[in-house]
Parts: sequence; C-alpha cells; structure tokens
Amino acid sequence: MSSERPPLAGVKVVELAGLAPGPFGCMVLADLGADVVLVDRPSGTGPLVPQAGPLQRNRRTVALDLKSESGLAGLLSLIEQADVLVEGYRPGVAERLGFGPAACEKINPRLVYARMTGWGQDGPLAPAAGHDIDYLAIAGALEPLGRPGENPHAPINLLADFAGGGMLLAVGVLAALLERERSGRGQVVDAAMVDGSALLTTFLHGMVAGGMWPGGRGENLLDGGAPFYDTYRTSDGGYLAVGALEPQFYRALLTGLGLDSDERLPHQMDRSGWPELRRIFTERFAERTRDEWEQAFAGLDACVSPVLTPAEAPAHPHNRARGTFVEVGGVPQPAPAPRFDRTPAAVPTPPRPATVTDVLESWK
Repeated sequence: MSSERPPLAGVKVVELAGLAPGPFGCMVLADLGADVVLVDRPSGTGPLVPQAGPLQRNRRTVALDLKSESGLAGLLSLIEQADVLVEGYRPGVAERLGFGPAACEKINPRLVYARMTGWGQDGPLAPAAGHDIDYLAIAGALEPLGRPGENPHAPINLLADFAGGGMLLAVGVLAALLERERSGRGQVVDAAMVDGSALLTTFLHGMVAGGMWPGGRGENLLDGGAPFYDTYRTSDGGYLAVGALEPQFYRALLTGLGLDSDERLPHQMDRSGWPELRRIFTERFAERTRDEWEQAFAGLDACVSPVLTPAEAPAHPHNRARGTFVEVGGVPQPAPAPRFDRTPAAVPTPPRPATVTDVLESWK
C-alpha cells in the first residue's frame, strides 16, 4: 500500500444533508480523500436525512439547526474555511436561509458552491417537486426502457439520482476545483438530474441519427430486442446476461450453447429471424442451472455472465480478487473507485459525530 495521500487529500467539503444524489456525489469525493463534513439536523427536530449508512461513509457529522442564528453562524464558520459547499435544496431556499452563493462568496471567494437539484436552478420546472423517474421522463431517457408493447420500465433510481445526479455533481466539483487553480476564484456548479439524465443518452441520440435504432422500445440491439443481447432464465430460476454483439462473440455463444453446428439457425443480424433465435436460446438456457451455464461458458469469450443479486455480488471470484466490495461498519458495500496506483483511496470508515469546533480545529 502506498504511503502517499489519496488524490483529494486536503480538499475540505461541507455537505448539507439531503437524499441520494448529493450524498452519493459527496461519498465519491470522500472516497477519493476529501475531508467531507456532513451538516445534519439536530436530534429531536425531525427524522435524520439521510440515515447513516454506506452513502455517508468517510464523513464527520455535525448537527446544526440552520434556521437558528447559532446554527447559521456555525455553518458560515465552516464555509469560510471550506473549498466546497454542496447543497440540495430547491432553488432559493439556501438564499432565504442566509447561505446562498452571494452570501458565501463574500466570506470565501474561492468557494466552489455545488447545487444538486432535479430540474436545475432555472426553467419552468425549477421550483417543482420530482424524483428520479420524472427527470428520466423529461430527459427522454425513460421512454426507451422496457419490453415491446409494455410500459416504460423504471431502472430503480440508478440513472437520474446517481449516474446523472451524484456522479455529475462530483465531476462538476472536480472541474471547478481545477479551474480555481487558474483563476483563484470559486463558482457555482448547477448540477441538475434532468441535464445529467439527458447527457447519459448521448450515445442513443447518435444511434438514432445514424439509423442504428430503427425499432421501438425493446426492439433494438441494446435494449433487449436482439436475442443475443438479453437475459435468459435458467432451470433453477436464475438468470444469465448475454451480450454477444460482435460476430466472434456470437460464434462463441453458439459454441457454448452447443448450437455452432446447427445450420438451421437464422443469421445473427436477420431481424426477421430474431423471434426464432430467441425461442431456441430460451429453451436451451432453460435446460441447465445458472452455475452450470457459467461453467459451460468459462474460458469462452461469449460475453455471457450470471445475473447476480446485490447480496451475491461481493462473493463472486472476480469481485473478491479485485476487492470490488468492502465491509464498512459490518455492512458490505462497493469499494472506492476508480483506482490509483500511486495515491490509492483509503479503506472507507463509518460516519462519526463531530462538532464545529472539532472540524475547524482540524482544518487549521
């Protein structure tokens, strides 16, 4: 293990408690070595948001009532010394409470002020409520998801909250910190989940423009429409993921299935033959268990993988070998990523309580 500090060591972040995307973005920053202080509600003033867990790892938590003079003063004293502030309120709330961008710039002109919202700081929907599924819907990222003839299918809250939200927030913060090295000034980062969700569909827009997405929902190469890019149920009720797009991988798929010598099979890219291919693949995969098929495809570049539950994933040999999951406070969870050969991230730690005085003393 390297003795050098993680990439973001020395970066001081103040995070105002929120749900899902903000905590995830701050978790990424904390994993990479930033000193993130979570400002949460005092005990007794309402339910803690969020509850302590994996998203709050690597944090010290300070309890402040931001509607009180003392609470606001405590927050501003932290902001004065911080590099980054992350808040996830609706537009205008932070300003009304006395710690909007203008107020913070006066006491800390180098502050990167990161705002995590669903609809952004402007636009007709900016003040409206919403959730992951709503941002995906307006971004055009929800309609393509699902099977033909069925309703669009919500992909949990992975796309808008985490990929298009928290990860976008972290990227924005890092870019603003890098720019600050040139200008010496902070700035506001407006990270909106609707923007991030739209950004995630960039490749899809290219496919459509190039005539490579001719079908409706669930009828194309990458949305389950192709029988060689889909999931299949096995005899024990498990599932396999098949992603044999390229010809060489497709040939390996047929070899693993014992169909490589079947001359009656439709051609891979003959869309009219896809229903028949799907029927054949469905029947063949149903003949063995998930683990038996995993063994059958071992050593074949067929892009076939077992569909693991979140509870199963940490025990998979590849994940175990790479340390893809760690245990923090007795809770198995994904390890920090990406990896650095010279300044690796530390093993995460559970959240722990602190006071404003404790934090300011450690930041001297």
